[in-house]
Order: sequence, then C-alpha cells, then structure tokens
Amino acid sequence: MYLNNYLDYDTVMTTPMQARETQKHTINKRLSVRDALLKLNDLRADAILFVVDDNDRLLGALTDGDLRRGFIKGLTFDTPILDYIQPDPLFVYQDEVHLADLNDLRKRNFLIIPIVDRDKIVVKILNLRINYSVIPADVIIMAGGKGQRLMPLTRDTPKPMLPVGDKPILEHTIGHLSKYGIKNIYISVNYLADKIINYFGDGSDRGLSINYIHEDKPLGTLGSVKLAEDLEHEYVLVMNSDVLTNIDFAGFFQAFIKSGADMAVAASTYHVEVPYGVLEVDGNNLVNSLREKPSYTYYSNAGIYLAKKELVNIIPDDEFYNVTDLMSHLINEGKKVMSFPILGYWLDIGKHEDYRKAQEDIKYISL
Repeated sequence: MYLNNYLDYDTVMTTPMQARETQKHTINKRLSVRDALLKLNDLRADAILFVVDDNDRLLGALTDGDLRRGFIKGLTFDTPILDYIQPDPLFVYQDEVHLADLNDLRKRNFLIIPIVDRDKIVVKILNLRINYSVIPADVIIMAGGKGQRLMPLTRDTPKPMLPVGDKPILEHTIGHLSKYGIKNIYISVNYLADKIINYFGDGSDRGLSINYIHEDKPLGTLGSVKLAEDLEHEYVLVMNSDVLTNIDFAGFFQAFIKSGADMAVAASTYHVEVPYGVLEVDGNNLVNSLREKPSYTYYSNAGIYLAKKELVNIIPDDEFYNVTDLMSHLINEGKKVMSFPILGYWLDIGKHEDYRKAQEDIKYISL
C-alpha cells in the first residue's frame, strides 16, 4: 500500500546511522524463519521486518504475529519466509514524504515505515517513535557571535557552547532539529570556532551531516548564508544559535507551505499589562474611549526563519546583511512574508539573567 498526494521531497538523505537502522529492519527473502525470529527478538518494541529481494526491493512485511499465524496454519521452520509475509505493506516513496500524512500514520500506529525509491528499493527506515516528521530543509545556524553581554562566561567558551543543564545550548538545538528528520546542518562560525567544530565534528556519530561556514568578518544575521554550498533542498531554515526552544518545526514548516509565502518568521508572544487606565485620543486630544488596565499582546521576532532556497540569491556576496534587510526587500517587492507563533517554550539567551532563567527552566521543559 503506497501513499500519494504528497509534497515533493527530492531526497531522503541516508546517514551511516540510518543505514544501520535499515539493516536492522530488513531481511533477505532467502533467510530462514529462525533468522527472522532472532532479528525480531532484537528489535523488541519495534518488532517488524521488511522482506527484500537480492536487490533490496521491498516484497512484504513480517511480524511476530505473521509467524504465529503461519505456525497455526501448519507452516514450519523450514517454510520459506515469503509464505509468512504481508505482501502489500505500507511504504512511502522517498520523493513523496509529507508531514501531514506522517502525523496521520503515527495516530494510526504505523510507526516503522520503509521509504523506497521508484523501483521500490528500500533506501531508509523511518521510525516515528524517534522522528516527529521529515522536513525537507537545510538548516543554517548562526553561531559566530562573541556573546559580549555574557562575558566573562564567553571569554573562553563561545555562547552556543555554554551548558544549559547537562549539554550546550547548541546541542539542545541540534537534537531538537534531528527529531524532525532534519539531517543536513550548516553552522556559521567565527569566534572560538574550534570549540564548536571539535565538539560536533561532521555529525556522523549523531546520524547527521554537519558542515561549517567560516565568517572571516561579521556578515550580519544572514550574510553568511550565501557561503553555504551544496544546499540539498528547496527550503532553508535559518536560526540563531542562542535560542532555547521546543518550537514545533513540523507545524512551522506546514504552515509555511500552506500559506504559499516566500518566507516565514517564527514569533514569540510578548504580553504587556498596563497598571493604569489608558485613554485613547484622536489628533485633537479628544478622548474617544477609556480602557481600564488593559493587556496587550505583541509578537516579536524569535530568530527562526524559513525561506525558499531561491531567496539566497538576493543576499549580496561578502557583505553585511541582516534578515531584516531581506524581509524589507520582500515586502517592498510585494512578496509574502508570514509569521508563525511559537506556542511552546522559547528563550533568547542574550544576558546573564536569561542564562540563569534557562538553567532553571531546563529542569521542567522538554526539548
């Protein structure tokens, strides 16, 4: 059973860790029932195998229940495993991964899903116990700043590497991104860059691909994006490295796609309560109304952005360029820029009091 009507997703990158996961969940049709039982036993809660031919083409699915039902029908340990399988398993084409459908599959308890190419060759196993979704975007994290306001903490440690709880801020961010199937990450570095590079390396031990963009001079919040080479996807997610958040990246991406916007900006809510009665007056200072102790809600830039990859071409080469410059350019050109409210946790760790708050909050939030 295949799923159609998906948003096109040009590729699902397979890392060494994902390759191991694929091997765990696939079994060649020539192997025995005993071999299948041993593999299923090792998989425990995720006990499902996908039977493939000698070319790794998907033939069917196999669970403990399938083997049990086969034994009840009189099949034996010597019967080929092809006689036990479900011959029409659910799968997803690698160029048709769509967030909404993955969420629906999770609700229907389809948690281990083979991703196949157009020849039905298994290229990856998607474990929805681990991954919330698969977002087809490259990520660029801005981590080159000096963190002046956090001195002396940042004298020998770059701000993104300051620990919050038991891990650095940046590790919280990368871990949260990886839950959404985001694997291709660029980190823009400058100040104490080696501390970041030595800690994360190329990301292969985390099942990720991490590359580094070296800023020889400050390029603003967006200038270094132009230096990212070989972006794989049609969408780019850019975010600051000093943000601690559990934003729903799937919801963010989904809202962006549905809106048809060229760019999306995540927004945090900011509430202001005025402890006095507020007069609303016109240009002649005549009172129109009186609001007693009103409360106002504003949306502020949360430092997380989604954009179509083609917008990278707007960024000038080797020049200081902020995200606000791009937003102004798009608005002036009549392009669509949307906002997405963060309903979960968000904290910009810019000052000492922010850092102290993060250390306390991390005891109670899930990232």
